[in-house]
Amino acid sequence: MAKILLVEDDETICFGVCSALRKKGYEVIECSCVAEGKELLSAEDVHLILLDLNLPDGNGYDFCGWIKQNRDIPVIFLTVRDDVGDITRGLDMGADDYITKPFHIAVLESRIQAVLRRVARENLPGASISREHSPGGHASEGEVREREDHNELICGEIRLDKQKMQVYSGDENIVLTSLEYRLLLMLMENKGCILPRNRILEKIWDIDGNFVNDNTLTVAIKRLREKLGQAACITTVRRIGYRMEEKK
Repeated sequence: MAKILLVEDDETICFGVCSALRKKGYEVIECSCVAEGKELLSAEDVHLILLDLNLPDGNGYDFCGWIKQNRDIPVIFLTVRDDVGDITRGLDMGADDYITKPFHIAVLESRIQAVLRRVARENLPGASISREHSPGGHASEGEVREREDHNELICGEIRLDKQKMQVYSGDENIVLTSLEYRLLLMLMENKGCILPRNRILEKIWDIDGNFVNDNTLTVAIKRLREKLGQAACITTVRRIGYRMEEKK
């Protein structure tokens, strides 16, 4: 069972989130300030942190920075601050996701599951996704498929074989350019998490080693979606970037 630390000073939000996540089988501990959050992290074995930006004794950015320096724990920001600069700052400093208030609890649950799955994969090889990271102790069918072959990434009907450098939609082999393949690989390796456009642009270079500009990225995403067809799982996060996620 995954243990989640919620750092939130709004009592109504805190009660709602804790109640919903506990019903799903998560163990949730909560606090309302940075100081108490640091104390709990020193005493508890936490798998994920839900963190507000506006706290009575500091801000979430500083706390996130402290967390990343001292512990290897994923962080999801929960905040009313929806400015592009705030979102990209949070993601660039190492946050695993950024959710703006108000949000639907089902969306939060989905993002939590995606982050825990990704972290579990990164903590392999040789081990399956921990049963304690799955509410109720049972791995989903998707999690079982993902751990069967560490050279294979799966999102819905899309399957990427890293060893063969081939991509499939169902049983169909999809032919991609080098740029399209590297873009899809980056998205699938970070499935469930927002990838800001600027972070993608920093990582993606064309076949001749030239920097890929913003327009080229837009066109590459468009062509990638066209080639993947109805199986495409690439979601645009308005004004921010893209997320690879399972279709509902």
